[in-house]
Amino acid sequence: MTDRLHPETLALHAGWRADPSTGAVAPPIYQTTSYQFRDTDHAADLFALKELGNIYTRIGNPTTDILEQRVAAIEGGAAALALASGQAASAYAVQNLARVGDNIVSGTDLYGGTWNLFANTLKDQGIEVRFVDPADPEAFLRATDDRTRAWYVETLPNPKLVVAPIREVAALGRPLGIPLIVDNTAAPLIARPLDHGAAIVVYSTTKYIGGHGTSIGGIIVDGGTFDWEALPERQPLLNTPDPSYHGVVWSEAAKALGPIAYILRARTVLLRDLGAALSPFNAFQILQGLETLPLRMPRHCENAAKVVTFLQGRPDVVRVIHPSVQTGIQAERTTRYLSGGHGGLVGFELEGGGAAGRAFINALKLFYHVANIGDARSLAIHPASTTHSQLSAEEQFATGVSEGYVRLSVGLEHIDDILADLTQALDAVAP
Repeated sequence: MTDRLHPETLALHAGWRADPSTGAVAPPIYQTTSYQFRDTDHAADLFALKELGNIYTRIGNPTTDILEQRVAAIEGGAAALALASGQAASAYAVQNLARVGDNIVSGTDLYGGTWNLFANTLKDQGIEVRFVDPADPEAFLRATDDRTRAWYVETLPNPKLVVAPIREVAALGRPLGIPLIVDNTAAPLIARPLDHGAAIVVYSTTKYIGGHGTSIGGIIVDGGTFDWEALPERQPLLNTPDPSYHGVVWSEAAKALGPIAYILRARTVLLRDLGAALSPFNAFQILQGLETLPLRMPRHCENAAKVVTFLQGRPDVVRVIHPSVQTGIQAERTTRYLSGGHGGLVGFELEGGGAAGRAFINALKLFYHVANIGDARSLAIHPASTTHSQLSAEEQFATGVSEGYVRLSVGLEHIDDILADLTQALDAVAP
């Protein structure tokens, strides 16, 4: 039934109808660590992957399962794995394919936390991340060798806001057995990476999917269309015996369960062993936000578009960063990959550079100064001194951050109130 439903309906119905015992319509919070097995054969079958089911909440939970089913249905994927944060989702997405001595190729247009994860933490774990300009799809090919396991981009990079060439990059990688992993955190519903050839989609559910700013979470969606066995030497972690699980070969083990080899390994190896489990309560909270995402996302986009127009009319604003103001091939990609809006993020630079940007942040009254995006409330931050402060000047430039860059996450307040706050803050720091 879900294949025939629209995302707006799936956000309310996918993965759950009602409790079979009580008839309760709202998904319950299964606040439990463990699950009673029917007998020893049942327990053995679960641990041997002959049957899917609940073993321990570190590995899976019924409330979390509803969230996973719902997001997978909305994305058009085969399965999903919910995790404790978006950072965990980004890390697991790569670690599920790459090990010591392997590499991935990533676009430079990244959230600062992801850049640091890729450039430093994964490097310390023996996984090299090679950064290329995602505006040139061929750059991914040039950086690839026999140990390249995946390519990675953000749909609507935070904070550069230049839409990635998803289809072009994915099409180059598939013949080589290289999947494209896409972080779609800033563009849920308005972009559908799996429809354009991406193999895996990653979200920080903390952001727009939750929307209420109460619960940290992340999720990985397996599109179920990538042929992991086509070039087994390219994907050894899925095609060679895994000593951590009785020598199982994941691409073979998944055949009886569906096209979920990737997500099956992520759950039974990484989540089992590293334990970045999403709490049942946070899964419930994120489900509440997901129900209204189809209503909220258009309002975010609408308000952001009006903020862009306002900023373009200010003489003290020297540059506005938003998909709607781009030209050439960037504009073409915006049209191709974003539908129904250009997202809720807006960047801009002031005449006075970094000092003016920081003074502007301090003058805001309605906007919250927080390290988050996608909240129902309007948010603002100065990335160079916060979210991207661990990066060198060259790395900041590569991700689209200048000393004077200010990023807004435009919320759901009345647009007149949003513009009034921006006006008084800009006037306060006007030269």
